[in-house]
Amino acid sequence: MVHADASTFEEGLSKKEVYAQVLEQARLLFDGQSNWVCNFSNTASLLWHAYHSLPSSAPSSRVNWSGFYFTDPKNPSQLILGPFHGQVACQSIAFGRGVCGAAAKTGLTQLVEDVDSFPGHIACDGASKSEIVVPIVKGGKVVAIIDVDCAELNGFTTEDQEALEELAKLLAEACEF
Repeated sequence: MVHADASTFEEGLSKKEVYAQVLEQARLLFDGQSNWVCNFSNTASLLWHAYHSLPSSAPSSRVNWSGFYFTDPKNPSQLILGPFHGQVACQSIAFGRGVCGAAAKTGLTQLVEDVDSFPGHIACDGASKSEIVVPIVKGGKVVAIIDVDCAELNGFTTEDQEALEELAKLLAEACEF
């Protein structure tokens, strides 16, 4: 059984090492568990603790929101809020609207260095300066998205993109929706 220490990260780890731990812990958490509520809730905690374990000099250490939105089964052209950490968030987002909606509509990761320059950005938290949104695709359809906001410009890189895309694949494979 996975222990609560799964979300404990040693001091001084590089972002690469932190993401390696996130992915390993996610695999262990998902082993034998296919309930999406359980898996996404634990993953929201893992991500939050991972970002906040980074050295304060790393822009990603200033993550102010991380979590998930899901394709609404009652209205498949919008996202609804899922498990997260951070300020209270938008409850629903139309496909194509803002960074999350763009990822849901296109099925492509959105790596945004400055959210104020993104057309139609939705400012749920005015402290957010950059954002990364990764679609989770199952059966050829976007079923959810990973959304991470940072209070720094250029808070995310392709290193974040690659790790979060790997996490998205793990979630898609592990969960029954």
